[in-house]
Amino acid sequence: MSKVPGLLGALGAGLTRMGQRLDERRVETEARADADAGLDDPGNAASSDDSAVAAAVPSQAPAAEDTASANGAAPAPQVPDHVPAPPAYAPAVAARPDPVAAVPWGMRVAAEIGWRLLVLAGTLWVLMRVISAVRLVVLAFVAALFITALLQPTVSRLRRMGLPRSLATAVTAISGFIVMGLIGWFVVWQVMDNLDTLSEKVRAGIEELKRWLLNSPFHVTEDQINQVAKNLSDTIGHNTNEITSAGLQGVTVLVEVLTGILLAMFSTLFLLYDGKNIWRWVVRLVPEQARPAIEGAGPRAWRTLTAYVRGTVIVALIDAICIGVGIYFLGVPMAVPLAVFIFLFAFIPLVGAVISGALAVVVALVTEGVFTAVMVLAVVLLVQQIEGHVLQPFILGRAVRVHPLAVVLSVAAGGLIGGIGGSVVAVPLVAVTNTVVGYLRATAKENALRSAAEPPEQ
Repeated sequence: MSKVPGLLGALGAGLTRMGQRLDERRVETEARADADAGLDDPGNAASSDDSAVAAAVPSQAPAAEDTASANGAAPAPQVPDHVPAPPAYAPAVAARPDPVAAVPWGMRVAAEIGWRLLVLAGTLWVLMRVISAVRLVVLAFVAALFITALLQPTVSRLRRMGLPRSLATAVTAISGFIVMGLIGWFVVWQVMDNLDTLSEKVRAGIEELKRWLLNSPFHVTEDQINQVAKNLSDTIGHNTNEITSAGLQGVTVLVEVLTGILLAMFSTLFLLYDGKNIWRWVVRLVPEQARPAIEGAGPRAWRTLTAYVRGTVIVALIDAICIGVGIYFLGVPMAVPLAVFIFLFAFIPLVGAVISGALAVVVALVTEGVFTAVMVLAVVLLVQQIEGHVLQPFILGRAVRVHPLAVVLSVAAGGLIGGIGGSVVAVPLVAVTNTVVGYLRATAKENALRSAAEPPEQ
């Protein structure tokens, strides 16, 4: 019996050693598995090192736990070697989308277009401010372009006849300026020569209008007419300062007009003499990739402007001759100056014909009476109908054809921006822009088709 406790103690010690060996093998197996995982993921190298250290001293942990239990303290919590992956049944949490992807596509497109439109509007506003600041120079240069487009064929014809370029330019420019100066002098002479007769007829017309109002069914009395005349006289007397300042302003405008005429003359000379070299210099200012398109669009724009100026001059000349002859045979005074005004106002589309025709009708009404005014109105309307339906489609053609709505809007916008000069420039600017944009669009389409047809490089 005394041997039984010894045998039991030996059996317990053997079982304890066997359990320790099993624990050691389990720790070694886990350490080997962690080491293999650390080779695949460098971030787990630290955890594999910790496992190896734990495997090297497996018996210290139980000893530490026994010591803590013997001292009555709670065992220290064990820190896991790595964070385990979430279980399969855990719900998937979607990542937050990119803020750009959260904005709808239509809103992104609208925003992209919007800021580009804002930049374009700001650029146009700055450009308009610059043009307004140097409006005199701009209008003078535009007038020089119109005169050059009108006189350039004469220079080319003289050069084909054998004249040098400088001589052909000088002869054409001097002749053109002399003709325009003679026309202006003739108009002023006619107005001054007929001014006394016109004043007498205006007074007679006012008296006739007064008698007609007294005998009209409107029940207008002579006292009322005299009161209106007195109010007009008092208004003129009280606004003497404003009239004087307006006269001074008129002197300033006259000086600006003379300056603009001189600028236009010098610009015309240089454009006639060296226009091609000036255009080449302008083309060199644009980026190199855009130069071929600009070089192709320039001659087409110039042909459009030349066709517009020539056609407008021919149509205006026909209108002036027809209406001038009509009002001359009707006995209206100053038929020639009125015809010149009709010619000049014809360069303002739509509005110019109305203003010049109304001026002729008013002069006929004041000087010759109601019947003559009605006949002048009939002549003006007839000539304008022939102009709109026969002359412009035949002379101008499709080269400068612009939709009537575009004409109305461009004339209105040009008048608001630059006054009469802006109204004159608006329609040819729209016509030239239409030609340039059409050519650039066709060129871009042709280049795209050519690029698509070329075989890819091997």
